Amino acid sequence: MEIDTSSVEEHENSKSQFVRWFREVAPYVHAFRGKTFVVAFGGELIQDGVLNTLVQDLSLLSALGIRLVLVYGSGPQINEQLRLKGLPQNFNNGIVIPTNTAALECAKEAAGEIRLDIEASFSQGLPNTPMSHSQIKVISGNFITASPVGVLNGIDFQLTGKVRKIDTEAIKFAIEKGTSVVLLSPIGFSPTGDAFHLEMEELATSTAIAIGAEKLIFLSSSEGVKNADGSINPEIARAKAETLLQDNNIDTTTTKFLKNSVMAVKKGVARTHILPYGIDGSVLLEIFTHGGIGTMVVEDNLDDLREASIDDVGAIISLIEPLESDGTLVPRPKSLIERDLEKFTVLEHDGVIYGCAALYPFPIEKMAELACLIVHPEWQSSGEGELLLRHIESRAKKMKIDRLFALTTRTSHWFLKRGFVRGSVKDLPKEKQINYNRSRNSLIFIKNMK
Repeated sequence: MEIDTSSVEEHENSKSQFVRWFREVAPYVHAFRGKTFVVAFGGELIQDGVLNTLVQDLSLLSALGIRLVLVYGSGPQINEQLRLKGLPQNFNNGIVIPTNTAALECAKEAAGEIRLDIEASFSQGLPNTPMSHSQIKVISGNFITASPVGVLNGIDFQLTGKVRKIDTEAIKFAIEKGTSVVLLSPIGFSPTGDAFHLEMEELATSTAIAIGAEKLIFLSSSEGVKNADGSINPEIARAKAETLLQDNNIDTTTTKFLKNSVMAVKKGVARTHILPYGIDGSVLLEIFTHGGIGTMVVEDNLDDLREASIDDVGAIISLIEPLESDGTLVPRPKSLIERDLEKFTVLEHDGVIYGCAALYPFPIEKMAELACLIVHPEWQSSGEGELLLRHIESRAKKMKIDRLFALTTRTSHWFLKRGFVRGSVKDLPKEKQINYNRSRNSLIFIKNMK
């Protein structure tokens, strides 16, 4: 009788993939624990039936120690209320429009209905779901003081308002223990007790700036900012985003989010994101993967190529250890890495070290060794290894190095494609010849730097 081992193998692969994923997201968990995210979405997300899935993902973020402030819009729901009352429907795409008394009453009804839907979603406790044992409390109230937009370009915006003041202390107090989320509706109140309809995007942006949020996340029906070839631009520096807005080649919905993203970053929010809510788990994919799923706006690009510091030792060891275990690299004790730290360069993205390389000079022979060139498996094949190599070569040239060499047992083709040629032990510096480990029989590759 033959035994089908395919299901067993698939099960084992599944377990190993889970372990690998869990280890890969750990740096992000450490980086964002205790940080505050403002997550904003329009009524379209609720209309499209995505609310429960989103709340489950937000519940997971809360369980990981991320503090959450949620801001919601209600355009489609206001339009439905207006339709039922036989009134004109004109709330769409986040465009600021005049709000009369009848429309404000519809806005209040829509906001209240959505607030209850959100509270109900956070009250789920079904077993075998992310909401099991979550016990997250939703806190909402009069956190926002509003004032009327007034008359602009001859148009009286009536009961359409703008954010005047945010009770930051109350919001921070509500979320500081991490077991509650603050929910902000698109209705603000003046000191005289009057209510005003607020623009969701402006409310979310003003809140993120006021409370010093780490991230402002917009969930949109659009996929993000697209490049000329139709692909999504995963990361845009603020100055570049401003140029794109001036060119006016972006659809209306994305333009609205991008303008507010630029404003938030300009005023101190570290990162803003425009994500497609139509993709399942888009928030998790954006936060816990290197490439993300939408568009992120930052003051400057987050990829940082720099010299290693003492704080990077643990990250370097975690990159090296798997390759030491499988025999690709010679084991290096922590003390050796600490001693040679000034020889290391690291690649950092969003606070996570995902690549490194070291340069060991041999001044007498005007040679240097390229060692420990490593890129985390999740981020390989994206040019990061090439980036590290160019940086090491630049450092070597500044040190007046004539030839760069590398020893490898498994990546010979990579070096050959980048201008290295095969060498022999006798081509190495004398000190390296003496220390060459003949039992490993590493291949030697040399590149002329002149």
